[in-house]
Amino acid sequence: MTTVMAADPGERVEGADWAALAGEVNEHGCALTPPVLTPDECREIAALYDDAGRFRSTVDMARHRFGQGQYRYFARPFPEPVQRLREAFYPRLLPIARDWAAKLGRPAPWPDTLAEWLEMCHAAGQARPTPILLRYGAGDWNALHRDLYGELVFPLQVVIGLDVPREDYTGGEFLLVEQRPRAQSRGTVTALEQGRGLVFTTRDRPVRSTRGWSAAPVRHGVSTVRSGRRRTLGLVLHDAS
Repeated sequence: MTTVMAADPGERVEGADWAALAGEVNEHGCALTPPVLTPDECREIAALYDDAGRFRSTVDMARHRFGQGQYRYFARPFPEPVQRLREAFYPRLLPIARDWAAKLGRPAPWPDTLAEWLEMCHAAGQARPTPILLRYGAGDWNALHRDLYGELVFPLQVVIGLDVPREDYTGGEFLLVEQRPRAQSRGTVTALEQGRGLVFTTRDRPVRSTRGWSAAPVRHGVSTVRSGRRRTLGLVLHDAS
């Protein structure tokens, strides 16, 4: 049976099985969505990388010792699929964020809509947009890190594969490393299929311990690309200072 995708990227996000995805995120710190972009949409978004006027800044990772490769932060206004995806993911991830805050005994400052949350970010001096296009070639990689950008942080974010692993590139797996309470770190490796989003932990997440719930710090990165070109769309749900 052929699955017919919804016409709008936001509708595809909304149509995913969010109960199952939330369970995976709670268990593993990350979860792959069904396709939220078509192959044509992936190619169109990836092609924007060469239009410098679409972006507010470009970062060379080797120069900053972040790894090797390059990424660009979108300027406003965003391309429509990027805007729709960001707006659609926020309310679906919000219940997970609030649940985690309750488990860890932390404030849950996130309002019901992305627009309200971004207004709070901007009032706190975090006004620079954070949607990002990343481009890696052979030999490129991304060091383990966390995308915090300021005091106000949304605890989950999304990265979407724009190329086909094992066809357009090899290597370049997404890495997630979680520091377990009083234990060795745990690593998770994910191949990003074209058009699918990986929801993952921005900073830390609650894990059960002998004392109840503890915060497990998490960092993410990308393994070395062996061949070809790997491009992804990153959706951080707070803006930068």
